Amino acid sequence: MPGLFDPFTLKSLKLKNRVVMPPMCQYSVTAKDGKPNDWHFVHYTSRAIGGAGLIIIEMTDVEPDGRITDYDLGIWSDDHIPAFKRIITACQSYGAKVGIQIGHAGRKAEDADVPVSASAIPFSEKYKTPRALTTQEVKEMVYKFEGAFRRAIEAGVDTIEIHGAHGYLIHQFHSPLTNKRDDEYGKDLSRFGVEIIQAAKRVMPEDMPLIMRVSAIEYVEGGYGIDHILNLCAKYKEAGVDIFHVSSGGEGPIGSGGRPGSHPGYQVPFAERIKKELNVPVIAVGRLEDPLLAESILQNGQTDLVAVARGMLRNPYWANEASILLKKGPQTPKPYDRAYSI
Repeated sequence: MPGLFDPFTLKSLKLKNRVVMPPMCQYSVTAKDGKPNDWHFVHYTSRAIGGAGLIIIEMTDVEPDGRITDYDLGIWSDDHIPAFKRIITACQSYGAKVGIQIGHAGRKAEDADVPVSASAIPFSEKYKTPRALTTQEVKEMVYKFEGAFRRAIEAGVDTIEIHGAHGYLIHQFHSPLTNKRDDEYGKDLSRFGVEIIQAAKRVMPEDMPLIMRVSAIEYVEGGYGIDHILNLCAKYKEAGVDIFHVSSGGEGPIGSGGRPGSHPGYQVPFAERIKKELNVPVIAVGRLEDPLLAESILQNGQTDLVAVARGMLRNPYWANEASILLKKGPQTPKPYDRAYSI
């Protein structure tokens, strides 16, 4: 079985290794217009220099009020394209491939005057009560996603990730807890997600793979389990998803109906089940910063790619150091070669 530093190819996406930097919001105070700035440039390019195979830029929103906070990124205007292109081009020059996670916070949009959602149910008593989108507004939201996908492609991405996890808007539509609608988007909980996937496929190059992040289970009273997400993912795969990025939770305050495990690899079994039952590549995530653990879940066939989040926040060169530990040699660019000579 392939290891952490073996290449991965799917359609036009050719990764030099299987190390993924997953999306992690930076909440940069200088990004109030939604445009990535010098902080983001350094943040992402340093991980590319550090050897990551795939970098997925943080959740980037389809409209201003779709952001978690006003300090998050957006791609609702063509004016955003050059700033993203600068980062993407630089990362690619160091051998990394780059995607952008496109999403909408829905009822978790903290700074929106009136957040929107599938239904008028607040995230918690500390959050504002959202307004339920009308059927027509849901259809318009799909086109906002389509515009964001188009801009990401114009910025030069190698892949796109749709954010359907962590209690954000798509998750709010496909969860029975938050979707109490009686229209077509309530009768079929997958419909909103499927239409967004179809919108992505309309504008993406045919050979570009599409990633979708999902929460495998929910951690609140009455939350859905793995069988629910397997049913949804089967529909999402049929609509055009090529890879699932498997996380969990985010739909309510942690502990209200159960608490996730906190041990290394606690989410890997979810990714493994989706991979095996749907015969689809997966990205595993969740406390996988131990290189030996990351290597083992790949060689055991439990996942296809490994996302390292906090480990890469602590160390931009995590991939390089993991490679040296596993005796695969440095992953950094040629100017640093003499750092490894005796």
